[in-house]
Amino acid sequence: MTLHDDPLAGLVGQEHAVKRLNAIAHDPPQSIVIEGGDAESRFALSLYWAMRLNCGSGHVKRHGPCGQCPACRQISSLAFNDLILFDGREGLIKVDPVRQMRSTWGQPPNGDGYRVTIFAEAQMFMTEAANALLKSLEEPRPGNVFILAAPQRERLLETLVSRSWVVTLAWPGTRDNPPEITEWTTALATFWQTRRGWFQRTSTKGAVNKDLAMQVVLGMQRELREAMSGSNGTPLSVTLSQQYDARGLRRIGLILDQAQDALNTQVPVNPAMVLDWVATRMV
Repeated sequence: MTLHDDPLAGLVGQEHAVKRLNAIAHDPPQSIVIEGGDAESRFALSLYWAMRLNCGSGHVKRHGPCGQCPACRQISSLAFNDLILFDGREGLIKVDPVRQMRSTWGQPPNGDGYRVTIFAEAQMFMTEAANALLKSLEEPRPGNVFILAAPQRERLLETLVSRSWVVTLAWPGTRDNPPEITEWTTALATFWQTRRGWFQRTSTKGAVNKDLAMQVVLGMQRELREAMSGSNGTPLSVTLSQQYDARGLRRIGLILDQAQDALNTQVPVNPAMVLDWVATRMV
């Protein structure tokens, strides 16, 4: 994605969130959480914030980043000297790279603006990595700001969120899971009711890897969010809202949170067994 021509590219319909960030740009918080929207809009707003804090245009305070100065262009192409990206879109965010950056975060930025560290899709934090970042946030880091972009703040370590300023993007019009994930989440919900048909899926050798298990857990969390909010925008969320009361839905949420934590840890786990654990907790 490039924002060369327009720093708001990818943020159509998200003007409210942009205005909220502009309002705090004169005294930026050390850490912000960007939730809601979709992965593209969360990343676009992350880059916008980096531009807003480093734009060399003299009109930035009134009009926002220009998108054309060297700093803006370098940020949009991910080549800016004071931009650090941990990309959870490409897999788990592990502890060692986070620890290795602590000495850098302890130093002032290279330029006159801010060093911006983006954790894209920060729900992919391994638990140890999240705790390593927390230690950095517990100490003042002048000139350093952090962005944690995730679908929901609840998917992040609570103590990270408590130290962050939260901005919520408008949700996308569609919230459906991909068909292959819907197949798994529907099978899981069916097993909760019938106690049939699940273990044939997970017992096949090589059928479940960690990435698939995480996508199933996140997909069920998405369905659960639809059910708990009353939106019921998918067939499965309608089924969940009909079969479980508020207490039952909260129980499912707790189980899914524990499964996500298990998949995020650096301790080796069998992803098929994690999904089997989720399946048996509700029967």
